[in-house]
Amino acid sequence: MCNRARFQSEPETLFERFGASWAADVVRPNRDPQELFPKAKAYVVRHERDKPVLDVMSWDVLGGGAKWPMTNVRNLKLPQWRALAAEPANRCLIPLTEFCEWTPDTHQVGSGKPVKGEMWFAVTNQPVFTIGGFWQVTAKGPSFAMVTCDANELVAPVHPKAMITILMPDDQERWLTGSYEDVISLQRPYPADRMTVRGPVFPTRAGGV
Repeated sequence: MCNRARFQSEPETLFERFGASWAADVVRPNRDPQELFPKAKAYVVRHERDKPVLDVMSWDVLGGGAKWPMTNVRNLKLPQWRALAAEPANRCLIPLTEFCEWTPDTHQVGSGKPVKGEMWFAVTNQPVFTIGGFWQVTAKGPSFAMVTCDANELVAPVHPKAMITILMPDDQERWLTGSYEDVISLQRPYPADRMTVRGPVFPTRAGGV
C-alpha cells in the first residue's frame, strides 16, 4: 500500500487550480508539508459550505485508534467506510506530485542489511494530481485516508494488490459532490500509459532521493 508520497508544490498552486481558500479552522503549518508519511500532516482539498477549501490533516483516518495507521482504504462496502464515503461532506482530494511503492525484493546497498527500494510514480498529464479520499474529525483532529483500487499495468509489477485512486481532472468535482455510486464508479486504476515510474531509489525513508 502507498505509505509514502510527496507534494512538492505550494498552497498557491491549489488555490489557483481549485479556486480554493483556507478552511475556516485550519491550523496552518510553519512549513509546507511536502513529504507524506503515515500520521504526518498533508494538504487536503474538501468542500466547506459548498465551496472548495484547503485544509491540513493527518494521514490516518482513525487518528491513532488502531494498532497501525489507517492510511489506505479499499472496501467501501464495509459499514464504517461506507458511512464516510457516502457523505459528500466527508470526501476529500489529496494533491500529490509523486507516490511511492517499495520493491518486492530487497537489494544489497553497502555493507548493511538488504533493503527494499523506493519506486516513485508520477502522472504525465497532471504534474499535480489528486487522490480520492475521505476524512473525519478524530480525537487528534481532522484525519484522512486515501482510497485504493486495482493496480494498473505499471504499478502491478511493484505492488500487485492495489494502487491509490488517481482521479481525472474532470472527475474531481464528481468525487466531492456526487453520489455513493459515483464514488464506487471512480474507484478505478488510472491509465498506465499516462504515468511514469523511476527507481529503485535508496536509501528509503532517509529524506533524500
